[in-house]
Amino acid sequence: MKSIKTRLLLLTIPLITTLVLSACASAPSHLIISPDVTAIPEIKYDSKQATLNVTDMRTANHLVQILKESDAASLFSAQERLEKIIKRSISVPWQTQGLTIQASAVNSINIAIEKAITSVTQETMSYQAQSEIILKVTINNGLQTLTSTFKNSGDSKGPFRADIAVLERNFNQRLTNLLQQILVNEEINQFLR
Repeated sequence: MKSIKTRLLLLTIPLITTLVLSACASAPSHLIISPDVTAIPEIKYDSKQATLNVTDMRTANHLVQILKESDAASLFSAQERLEKIIKRSISVPWQTQGLTIQASAVNSINIAIEKAITSVTQETMSYQAQSEIILKVTINNGLQTLTSTFKNSGDSKGPFRADIAVLERNFNQRLTNLLQQILVNEEINQFLR
C-alpha cells in the first residue's frame, strides 16, 4: 500500500513542477513594438536632406504598467529602445519619398517622445486601460522653426485579466497612427527646404 502512494507521489511531482514552470515561462517580460507604417503618402522630396534625431523625454522607460490593489505594479518596457524604433519606422518612409537622411543637412528634424504609456487598473474580474502617446516634432529649416505636437489617446476595458498581447497590439496601432500623421502633415512637408 505504501509503495503505491510513493509511486503516485513520484509521478505527480514532475507533472506539477512542469505545470508551474510552464506557467512562469509564458509571461512576457518585454513588449515587441513594431509600428506598421506601410501607407506612405505620395509626397516627393526632390533633392531635400534632413538630419533626424529622436529623443525620449520620459522619466521612466516602461510602456505598460498594470496596477493591482495591494500588489506591486507590473511594468513592461519595449524589447528595443523606443527612440530607435521610431527613428527607423519614420526614416524609411521619408527616404522612400526621396528625403535624404544625413548628418550634415540644412533641415533638422527632432522628435521628442513626451509621453508613451498604457496604464491598466486590474480589478478581480475586470480591467480598465488608459493609453496615451505624445510626440513633439520640431523642424528647423535654417531660417525658421516649426513645432507640432501629435497625440493619440484612448481607453479600453474588459473582463478578467488584461492581456499583454492585446495591450501591445493597441500600442503599436496608436504609434503607427501618430507616425502616419507626421508623414502626411502638410505643414511639415512644406516646411522642409
